[in-house]
Amino acid sequence: MTTMTLFHSPLSPFVRKVMVLLHETGQQDRVALQAVNISPVTGDDQLDLDNPIGKIPALRLQDGTVLHDSRVICEYLDQQHVGNPLIPREGSARWRRLTLASQADAIMDSAVSSRYESFLRPEDKRWDGWLEAQAGKIRRSLANLEQEHLAELTSVFDIAAIGVACALGYLDLRQPAFGWRERQPGLAAWYAEVSKRPSLAATAPMA
Repeated sequence: MTTMTLFHSPLSPFVRKVMVLLHETGQQDRVALQAVNISPVTGDDQLDLDNPIGKIPALRLQDGTVLHDSRVICEYLDQQHVGNPLIPREGSARWRRLTLASQADAIMDSAVSSRYESFLRPEDKRWDGWLEAQAGKIRRSLANLEQEHLAELTSVFDIAAIGVACALGYLDLRQPAFGWRERQPGLAAWYAEVSKRPSLAATAPMA
C-alpha cells in the first residue's frame, strides 16, 4: 500500500540513492513515484509546494509533510523498516559511515554541477576552470576511496556503499570517458560485483 510520494527523476543520482535504499529495505511498494523534470533554471509547481528550494528527491509523507535532501529522506526511511539499519544508529561507526556517504554525495555534487556547466550553460559562457576543479575533486575522492576505504565498502552494503555505487553509476552515465576504472581497479572490481544486486539493477539509469 502506497503511503508516500517521491518526487522523482530517474537520472538523478540522489534520487537513485533513495530508490536503492527503498529496494534494500523492502519499502518500494510504499512509495508512489511522481516524475518531475527540473533544471537549475526551471522548476515544478507541485515539487515547490512545502519544498521552497525545489530540490529532488523530495518525499511527501502520508500526513502531507515533505522531506527533502536525500540524506534526510534516507535517514527517515531507514527508521521505517524492521531489518538491520543501513545507517548505524550510534557510536563511531555511525559517523564514519555517514562521512563516507557524504564523500559519495560530494562526488555526485561535482558530477552534477559539471553536467550543468557543460550541457546547460551556453558554450561561450562555459568555465573550463570550474570543470577542471570539479574533476579534481572527483579524482581525489575516488583515489581516497581506493586507497583508504575499499575494505569498508566491501564489508557491508549500507548507506556509504549505496552512495558510492550511485556516484559511480552517474559518472558512467554522464562522463563515460572519465576513465576512473583504470585509476581505481579495486573500486572497479567492487562496483562490478555490487552492481549485480537487485536494488542497483532495478534502479540503473538509462540515458
